[in-house]
Amino acid sequence: MKTSLSFFFSLLFIGFAHAAKVDTLNVQSSAMNKAIKTVIIQPEGSKSKEFPTLYLLHGYSGSYKDWVNKVPAIKDLADRLGIMIVCPDGGFGSWYWDIPNDQNFQYETFVAKELVAYVDQNYPVIKDRSKRGITGLSMGGHGALYLALRHQDTFGAAGSTAGGVDIRPFPNNWDMAKRIGPYDQNPQVWEDHTVMEMTHLIKPKSLEFFIDCGTEDFFYQVNRKLHEKLTYLNVPHRFLTMPGAHNWDYWSKSIHYQLVFFNEFFLKTT
Repeated sequence: MKTSLSFFFSLLFIGFAHAAKVDTLNVQSSAMNKAIKTVIIQPEGSKSKEFPTLYLLHGYSGSYKDWVNKVPAIKDLADRLGIMIVCPDGGFGSWYWDIPNDQNFQYETFVAKELVAYVDQNYPVIKDRSKRGITGLSMGGHGALYLALRHQDTFGAAGSTAGGVDIRPFPNNWDMAKRIGPYDQNPQVWEDHTVMEMTHLIKPKSLEFFIDCGTEDFFYQVNRKLHEKLTYLNVPHRFLTMPGAHNWDYWSKSIHYQLVFFNEFFLKTT
């Protein structure tokens, strides 16, 4: 379903921002036997209360510092909404998959298990799936939905902005063939690793979804097709399109709508 404008206007009634604290950490991954850079944005007052958590993933060729450096407004939004934001490094072209027999690419395990456990243990967050969401851009948009669908006991809501939600139309792009083999030789593996073919995993009333994409984005058609499929399957979700291409100009706008969606989800499950 499309989102009403009143949903977005609710952001205008949130209080003034304060001083979010930004930590840049090395979080050890046992699965990959290496430390993974991660940015954690803490709302002001994090010593006196616990917060919901949003895991925010970067895109292909990006890094853990993309969101905080290129969209510094997320620090204010974290404060205004009272949400802990966690931005892990997802490697170069990992697609947030676990790749068999490749210890350097176990990013599903790292983000959905190791990092969540680390944040829950070391930060003042609410340790419940109803207070834990995940979203991201491009490769990270696909990764967020992929991880949420496979870990519905961990995440209660999932989003994607300009996500590569169906990888099959792009068999020669973004290192995917390096990770899971050529599409023409491994079609079933590609089916198993694309969000578009994972909708059967959605448990009733388990996850809430918000998907957005710019109308000039090369991922626009696959996002629209995912919206149509979810609608056909009667899976409740919010779908937003706006003018924009696959760039930070669009993402710096869309993250506001993403965060308002997650804030509404966290408040609703209080």
